Parts: sequence; structure tokens; C-alpha cells
Amino acid sequence: MQRQPIFYLYRLRQKMTALNLPPFEANIKKMDGMVKMMDVLRQKFVALTPEEWVRQHFVHFLITYKGYPSTLMANEVAVTLNGMSRRCDTVVYQQEGLKPLMIVEYKRPDVEITQRVFEQICRYNMVLEVEWLVVSNGLKHYCCKVDIKKGGYAFVEDIPTYEELKK
Repeated sequence: MQRQPIFYLYRLRQKMTALNLPPFEANIKKMDGMVKMMDVLRQKFVALTPEEWVRQHFVHFLITYKGYPSTLMANEVAVTLNGMSRRCDTVVYQQEGLKPLMIVEYKRPDVEITQRVFEQICRYNMVLEVEWLVVSNGLKHYCCKVDIKKGGYAFVEDIPTYEELKK
């Protein structure tokens, strides 16, 4: 349990925000002069930034509380939009054909979720054409179901379980 003292020291120094997500046992280490956190999807240590703090909490929430298979999720998924390379924070896939089902966009806890954030995730969706979009800053979470055919969307109260997502 050597990582706990580093975690608390880092949290005290950097004042990582307590999030509106269930806690989990984070694997945090000091490496190469930086504090890094294990990304369970990429299976590597990444720089612990406020946005990464949100991403890892949200990914663990989806896996542990909503039944999302980690093998059908990916972080930092590259998409090409209007000839420019962009990265979706997290993409969730269905098993059959690995078709994308959901895009999740994360912001630091101090970043307000605005229309501009939704426009960003909608641009990614022009490429992936998923039925579910989620935006979270770790404190507030918004989820909407997209009607690809009609071009509309509707916000839902709760993040769906993986089984609900596939319906």
C-alpha cells in the first residue's frame, strides 16, 4: 500500500477535487518526476491531471456500477473530422462488430459544462454516429440519447446501464 501516502500527499498539494462519483482505489505513483495514475483501459500510467482524475473516476463508475465491460471501452480514441485529427475521451462499443454506442467527454471539475462542450461532442458524433452522448466534469453529468435518423436528442435523468445502452 505504498501508493496511498503518495496519493494523499498529491491530493493535499494539488487539491484534487472530490467528485460526485463513487470513490475507487486509484493506482497512483510518482514516476519520472511526475505523479501518474493507472488508466485501466489503456493499461498504462498517465499524467494525473484534473481531467484525468475525472476520466478515471467515471470509467470506474461505468464498469463497477453500470456494468460496462472494460474490454468494450477505449480512452483517447482518434477520429478524423474535416481532415483534422481529434480524440474522443472515452468510447463505448457493442460487442457485435465493435460498433460505437456512446461517447463520453470529460472536463476538469472547474470547467463549466456549456453549450460549447456539447458542440464539441456533437462534432465527434458526426464521425461515430452513436446513440448516446455523455458529458461530465466529475461534479455534474449530462446524458442524452441521440436520434440519428431525425437529428434530435433527448436528455435522460441517469446514465444507462450497459444492458440499457444496447437496446
